[in-house]
Amino acid sequence: MTRLTGRALRVTIFIGENDVWRHKPLYTEIVHRAHRAGLAGASVFRGIEGFGASSLIHTTRLLSLSEDLPVAVVVVDDEQRIRAFLPQLDELVTEGLVILDDCEVIRYVGRTEERAT
Repeated sequence: MTRLTGRALRVTIFIGENDVWRHKPLYTEIVHRAHRAGLAGASVFRGIEGFGASSLIHTTRLLSLSEDLPVAVVVVDDEQRIRAFLPQLDELVTEGLVILDDCEVIRYVGRTEERAT
């Protein structure tokens, strides 16, 4: 299990819900690659409205024609491990936004076997 406390780096990838990598959702590929790379964690957050470099507004509003909602994939680990992961994002993210933030991990605890059942 990865241990993580103190200073860390957070990479956030803003993409579209309909973005794909080899016929599967791009956000799924990013999360699975982060897992294989042994990074501390990754989460996907679905937005309800937004726009990016294309200036097209994507929204969940009923009358909107957009179904390509914004998605943010957030990955946190120490700086060295995140920076080593960035070339994979260069390969995967052809449209979108990738940002890095310094952060501080206060608590990082996984489930124990007792708690998981």
